[in-house]
Amino acid sequence: MPTGDVRSMSGFRRSFEALMLAAGLCALPPASEAAPLRVVSINLCTDQMAMLLAAPGQLLSVSHLARDPRSSAMAQQAEHWPLNHGGAEEVYLLRPDLVLAGSYTAGATVSMLERLGIPVAQFAPVTGLDDMRAHLARMGEVLGREEQATALLAEFEARLATLHDPAATPPRAALYFPNGYTLGGNTLGGEILEAAGFANVAAELGLTRGGVIPLELLALAAPDAVLTSQPYPGGSRSEDIMAHPVVAALRAQMPMAAVTDADWVCGTPHVLRAMEDTARLRRALEDTE
Repeated sequence: MPTGDVRSMSGFRRSFEALMLAAGLCALPPASEAAPLRVVSINLCTDQMAMLLAAPGQLLSVSHLARDPRSSAMAQQAEHWPLNHGGAEEVYLLRPDLVLAGSYTAGATVSMLERLGIPVAQFAPVTGLDDMRAHLARMGEVLGREEQATALLAEFEARLATLHDPAATPPRAALYFPNGYTLGGNTLGGEILEAAGFANVAAELGLTRGGVIPLELLALAAPDAVLTSQPYPGGSRSEDIMAHPVVAALRAQMPMAAVTDADWVCGTPHVLRAMEDTARLRRALEDTE
């Protein structure tokens, strides 16, 4: 390309970026506004927190995953909002004054939106119930819905208290996912197991976070129950381990339960459903003893 054309293209690019930046800055809400009026969420978990807390008309769009019943605990509720696929262009055209994202969500999109002067509130993955409480409180703050967040958390604590039903010797359960992945005690899944009255086999094996349990160790641990995830359509080699003869033998010897993935994925009050379902499994085990 001739030197003049290169300079011309470079100048055009700088002018375009300056124009977009100026437009983005103009789209910012006045400093006096107490709460954002046009909120867009581009992350599955921020989708659900926003749907629970946003004022009518405040939330403009949620991510396309929000309507997937395999991963979203609020798939039906998400029918009320337009979807987005997390692209910078489509989000920008919605003229948001706040974008909600996960800390690992669409890095290029988040970077571009911030360059255009659009505020982005990022939320890290939840690793336990304390994280969940903190995230809901923060979502209430960024949406200007602190009272609603406080009420939601109070309702959560009241329902959580009703699950406290300690057993003298709690049955032992293993979470077992594709590739043999499991969750230890210092995880949301581990805390769900504990709240439901189970001892976590992964914690017994020294796993505090996520990790892998080889098939041999799973068999030797002899858990009272194995909780697995629902396979996705199409099949994956990572799920082949679930059809291994060792796992088949375990299935024949002990109760199995499929995790309702949507209720376990995000740190929202919907984890209570996961706890309640798992507590029912524990009571069924105890009734057979």
